[in-house]
Amino acid sequence: MNTNADLIETFYTAFANGDAEGMIACYHPEIVFTDPAFGRLKGAKAKVMWKMLLSNKESQLEVRFGGIEADENTGKARWGATYLFGPKKRPVINLINARFRFKDGKIIEHTDSFSLWKWSRRALGISGWFLGWSGYMRKKVQETTGNRLAQYVKKNGLS
Repeated sequence: MNTNADLIETFYTAFANGDAEGMIACYHPEIVFTDPAFGRLKGAKAKVMWKMLLSNKESQLEVRFGGIEADENTGKARWGATYLFGPKKRPVINLINARFRFKDGKIIEHTDSFSLWKWSRRALGISGWFLGWSGYMRKKVQETTGNRLAQYVKKNGLS
């Protein structure tokens, strides 16, 4: 039995089931999460991000995962999310490569990689098509997601 591979499996199974608390239970208290949309989030912010994302029931989120590999220090997986995005409810399919580091039987570092240009073309339409590759778009997306996360924290009295 490879416990870190099992930990990744548990994390994505919880994600696919819409169980933010199950996901968070897989994270070390000092978790560092990084992806193109949110940038770098540490500790409670990384955990609350999952709560926020899973709270949007209108998105019709579907998660699939596979390719899980892990040893005692590192791991990886491939996963995909299909959902409706924004006020125009644009259909998005985002394919992600995840990398992990472990500490004390938990995930301490989680890095998701995906093409922000491909994501922005689907999620944002024409503006994403023309600007999705740019540093400007990356900065704008991270600014927007950061503001949404801060509003979610404030609204729900979280830290």
